[in-house]
Amino acid sequence: MRNASTILHLDMDAFYAQAEQASKPSLRGKAVIVGGLGPRGVVATASYEARVFGVHSAMPMAQARRLAPNAAYLVPRFTFYRTISDQVMGLLRALSPLVEPLSLDEAFVDLEAGGAAWDGESARLAGVRLRADIRAVTGLTGSVGLAASKMLAKIASEQAKPDGLVLIAPGTERALLGPMSVRTLPGVGPATGDHLRRAGITTVDELAEAGEDELVRLVGKAHGHGLYAMALARDDRPVVAEREAKSVSVEDTYDVDIHDRVRVELEVQRLAERCVRRLRGSGLSGRTIVLKVRRYDFSTLTRSETLRGPTDDPAVVREAARRLLDSVDTTGGVRLLGVGVSGLADFTQEDLFAQAAERGAPGEQEDIGEEEPPQERTGEEAAPAEHHWRPGHDVRHSELGHGWVQGSGLGRVTVRFETPDSPPGRVRTFRIGDPQLTPADPLPLVRRRPGEDGGAGDPSGAVPVVEHGNTR
Repeated sequence: MRNASTILHLDMDAFYAQAEQASKPSLRGKAVIVGGLGPRGVVATASYEARVFGVHSAMPMAQARRLAPNAAYLVPRFTFYRTISDQVMGLLRALSPLVEPLSLDEAFVDLEAGGAAWDGESARLAGVRLRADIRAVTGLTGSVGLAASKMLAKIASEQAKPDGLVLIAPGTERALLGPMSVRTLPGVGPATGDHLRRAGITTVDELAEAGEDELVRLVGKAHGHGLYAMALARDDRPVVAEREAKSVSVEDTYDVDIHDRVRVELEVQRLAERCVRRLRGSGLSGRTIVLKVRRYDFSTLTRSETLRGPTDDPAVVREAARRLLDSVDTTGGVRLLGVGVSGLADFTQEDLFAQAAERGAPGEQEDIGEEEPPQERTGEEAAPAEHHWRPGHDVRHSELGHGWVQGSGLGRVTVRFETPDSPPGRVRTFRIGDPQLTPADPLPLVRRRPGEDGGAGDPSGAVPVVEHGNTR
């Protein structure tokens, strides 16, 4: 660990929901819930207004609707979120060449590497300026944690939420962590937390007091050593600028289990083609084709086939996925299907183009058990194609202009006509198939300068800033 709090962790506040509120004037200050809207959908993000009702991410959408029946329920628009994320990541890279994105809305930054900070005060000022710049450029808010390690910077940003900054000064880490729940530490999920609780360990202080040997006995060698180090606030992991993608994959969860084998095969072929589009869009190819099947009883089977070399040929991927499906029994029904490609490379091996016709010459095939491979999913791609008018998505009317779908059903679609910089707009209902109404691309958020009205931050630093042990 370093001697100054120069590792920064940024976490945008309720990112998807906040982006939707910024894009839709009629939703500002209201409860907004983004996620899958089908019977098996889950909450991706809930605005802070929705969290008052007890709604949180990963909650079943049916439960969220019971808790907050009057909230706005929207399907994600990941293309729009990526645009905002690119702007935010650009601001981070202006601070330092060492930026480690964790997701669209979260990243670590090594402030020392770019010369943006060399001690606690310069790091604090860099964090204040960053938050103001993010708000100025996107209109959104983010929370910043500053510490001498990645683990502590992430804990600090969680304490800073929403819309704040927390700095953990070197030397204060143990006192801060001690009374916290063991669940605060990375990698301690519900199962590990329950196991430790049964052993009488509920706080980080109690982890440290248990000792390394006892933790190894309780949770195993690798996890035990790691837990003990974290309990002592030890974390020497560097900020890594490039996190190499391990796989590209897509999957769909179906509202009703699929029992028809022909339909299952068609869905796998469609997923394979979508996966290849993403693969090519990233300029990649891959050697290992992966099929994921979650059955009616929630059992998840994963099958893979390794080719002779990397490919981005849709015919090759389709054929490999078909062969993998042959080894899976789907007679009881299928609730989720996924196709992925791993063993990524930035080139293709041309002789693989003939493999699509080689039905009798499969590559190495292995059953990789119940473990799920890393998934990369997008909302628009994951949504079933038949849901043309999805709540929250953009449309354009030839006379009324830009709007977004509030809902659809019974042959009708309801649209609110407004833009990010307009007042709350009026609502109109149309019949499905109205030729004047077409899908549209998201409109960009209005770019602002620091200090302007409309939500720009105060770059002077007059924002909530907490240094562990002191309030500024």
